[in-house]
Amino acid sequence: MSGETFGQMPDGTTVKRYTLKGGGLTAHFLTYGAILQDLRLEGHDAPLVLGFDALDDYFEHSKSFGITAGRYANRIRDGHVEIDGTTYQLDTNFIGKHLLHGGAVGLGKRVWELAELGADFIVLKIRAEDGEMGFPGNLDISQRITLREGGVLDIEMKAVTDAPTLCNLAHHSYFNLGGETVADHLLQIEAEKYLPVDDELIPNGQQVDVAFTRFDFRSPTQIGPRSAEGLIDHNFCLSPEREALRRIATLTCPSSGVSMNVNSTEPGLQIFDGSLLNVAIPGLDGRRMGPGAGIAMEPQIWPDSPHNPDFAQAILRPGETYRQQTQYVFAKDVK
Repeated sequence: MSGETFGQMPDGTTVKRYTLKGGGLTAHFLTYGAILQDLRLEGHDAPLVLGFDALDDYFEHSKSFGITAGRYANRIRDGHVEIDGTTYQLDTNFIGKHLLHGGAVGLGKRVWELAELGADFIVLKIRAEDGEMGFPGNLDISQRITLREGGVLDIEMKAVTDAPTLCNLAHHSYFNLGGETVADHLLQIEAEKYLPVDDELIPNGQQVDVAFTRFDFRSPTQIGPRSAEGLIDHNFCLSPEREALRRIATLTCPSSGVSMNVNSTEPGLQIFDGSLLNVAIPGLDGRRMGPGAGIAMEPQIWPDSPHNPDFAQAILRPGETYRQQTQYVFAKDVK
């Protein structure tokens, strides 16, 4: 269970990399950020996710590549929340005004602890301390990642707290199923509504029908033309609350024949089309990571839910257990 040394944190803590194999997939996970560093599908040579070969590159160039985002993924306006009548000021790491992905030192920038390891699974855990990034309560988190038959990357997250707090976790890989960009990929989402955002990417409180908008992905739709009309970094509303595991989206690359179904329990799916990517150095296999090099598909609770009581909510209380299951299911056409 030793893994391999991937690098050192500034304080000298060792970051390990662990390799999983199963179901036609090979995955490399880091203890830093619980990052999915590399993912390959049998019969498809190129990496399916964006990542780096060196830890220092994650420090300097990563755009949350492969992290587990939390304790609140996505954004909270003004980094301000009220829980049971008490106000908490959270870290404002996004444009100096809002919280993003749990703060400047969220879970995606901390070293997780290895709990269990097998040939095709790994369990990582971490504690977010009371007061960390401004959040109340000690939050104990574990996630079990398993490579299952049929090309399934299965991620199960659990968390418990000793005080009322927020818990909204999300896997944050950028996927590319073939080609230099995802412009030709077809995206389909099981959502009738989406959340419009303001110029600072904060939801304006409305839930708008996707019909007759560029956010209508109810049938497979090429990403490039929609991104050309404007940035896509929006939440798609799947359900009012967490549900049983079901398919929520499909991504397909016609040129490579690789497809990915996304199954999740979560009420929302954040789509970031990657059009703002402009990474100065190449990533895995020398891939250039400019605009549209990958697309993030993040099942989660809706962004800025503390300020919108009619949104799906992220409050977790003592005695409750947060549970999320998300699966990314890969297949390749035989030509």
